[in-house]
Amino acid sequence: MFYIVEEFFSIQGEGKYAGYPSYFLRTGGCNLTCPGFQTEYSANGERKLGCDTYFAVDKAFANQWRLIDSEEDFITHLKSKFAVIDYKPHVVITGGEPLLYYKDSIFYSIINYLIENGIKVTFETNATIEIDFEKYPAYKEAIFALSIKLSNSFEPKRKRVNIAAIKAIITNAQEYFFKFTISKELVATSAKEEIDEITSLDPHPLIYCMPVGESRESIWGNDAAVFEFCKKYNFIYSDRLHIRVFDTTQGV
Repeated sequence: MFYIVEEFFSIQGEGKYAGYPSYFLRTGGCNLTCPGFQTEYSANGERKLGCDTYFAVDKAFANQWRLIDSEEDFITHLKSKFAVIDYKPHVVITGGEPLLYYKDSIFYSIINYLIENGIKVTFETNATIEIDFEKYPAYKEAIFALSIKLSNSFEPKRKRVNIAAIKAIITNAQEYFFKFTISKELVATSAKEEIDEITSLDPHPLIYCMPVGESRESIWGNDAAVFEFCKKYNFIYSDRLHIRVFDTTQGV
């Protein structure tokens, strides 16, 4: 069994597939909290800082998450959602950290169903979970957006960078790309060195960089610096379309 925080049909706002109509499944739970991303929220009367999807990370919100304990019921549910759309959308599985559930039999059965039915599946992952691709071969057919956290997340490097997990994805997945969330402060200090170290496993890495922020205003504070950073180092600039349009990160 696993937890879904929200699901919705939208437009992918980030990375290689920005602009694509997509069906999002957001799972609950994460092994990182990323207080450095500075999204302020309140849980149980306590002021906290975290990532822009804190509601899918902090277990204080777990009573709002939906338990998925039947693959048959959830696949039937997805079929009904896709029937309304009238085509097979690109399915984006995000979080939280969705790969916390990669061994779960129900989760894997749903992924296998999507893959076998010709539906593109992208995992938005922090790439800290090492997947056994031989035991769970359906993941070889998925796309991985490797959103590896840098020092501006305020997570210790030993938690946010797992070389074995990154290498397993690079070696086995049919498609992947790197996606880094960067602040103007990091651009001015260690962003290039950190990205080079993480992507050195790949001789020809596909690297997207996007500005940190949970709102239009916070993105405006970082986008110009990240834009110039990409120009300087031949990285691909990724905007955050959903935030530009809706000024929020939940349910869009």
